[in-house]
Amino acid sequence: MSRALRVLTAAALLAPLAACGSSGSGDAKPAAKTPGFPYTVTNCGVKTTYEAPPKRAVTMNQHVTEVMLELGLKDRMAGTAYLDDKVLPKYEKAYKSVPVLAKEYPSYEKLLAANPDFVYGGYASAFLAGDGRSRSALAKSGIKSRLNVEGCAKRAITMDDVYREVREVGATFGVRERAEKWVSGAKRELAATAEKSKSGKPVSVFVYDSGDKTAFTAGGRGIGNDIIERAGGRNVFADVDKSFSDASWEKVVERRPEVILILDYGATTVAQKKKRLLDDPALADVPAVKNERFAVLRLSDVVTGVRAPEAVRKLAGQL
Repeated sequence: MSRALRVLTAAALLAPLAACGSSGSGDAKPAAKTPGFPYTVTNCGVKTTYEAPPKRAVTMNQHVTEVMLELGLKDRMAGTAYLDDKVLPKYEKAYKSVPVLAKEYPSYEKLLAANPDFVYGGYASAFLAGDGRSRSALAKSGIKSRLNVEGCAKRAITMDDVYREVREVGATFGVRERAEKWVSGAKRELAATAEKSKSGKPVSVFVYDSGDKTAFTAGGRGIGNDIIERAGGRNVFADVDKSFSDASWEKVVERRPEVILILDYGATTVAQKKKRLLDDPALADVPAVKNERFAVLRLSDVVTGVRAPEAVRKLAGQL
């Protein structure tokens, strides 16, 4: 009787456990995956796999901030930093809802305090190892990252790279349709501008960013060069294999630009830049200076971001 009782008791105790085990294995459903994930992308030499869209992104530099806002991702942004000028009016309301971590780049500690799972930089300077913000340092903290494609370009950047940038960010955040909608609109806008700009010989253009002893100008590698060409111009420093570079004033005189494109940003105004060019006796015989032919774009117009197609239209009108 004692042995039988022990067997029955053990059976009674095991029955609920067996039932629980059976229920768990039969009824449990695997976690639903987000459509489009996992997503793997290689960006500026860094291969990253996203199992799900980032939820707490931090953007550093204006043009990447505006890519995020254009794609309707303000609710996925834990912070932002470093504007060159004001965001476009259509982004103002969304931008104001995102915490600004620093006027320029935040310290590594301040960046970590925002608890990001993704950091998106516009220029290579966003991830300077000396400042502790390298992509490898972020990866060690479990934070994924992206650098705008112009920040690591080994060849000339074109509008196709703008499309790629928007598409890859859209895929990273699971909003591919929004990205494709923007790309389609950008292509239509560029086609319309091209139709209106069909005329004659390209106008020679010198880009004046800043500089006194030398001229800081746009070379042939950045999107600015493609913008100029699409607008009906020819960048006189297209042969310089950099996005931006210093050039001697002697070279500017030698290349005789017909138009000077002034980049508007920072503390020095467009009027001050014009005065510096007009008052320089060495530039007096340069056609653009002699005829006072100036065009103006914001600095944020001539980087690889969502302003680029409209920048072509604006510059074409001025040329």
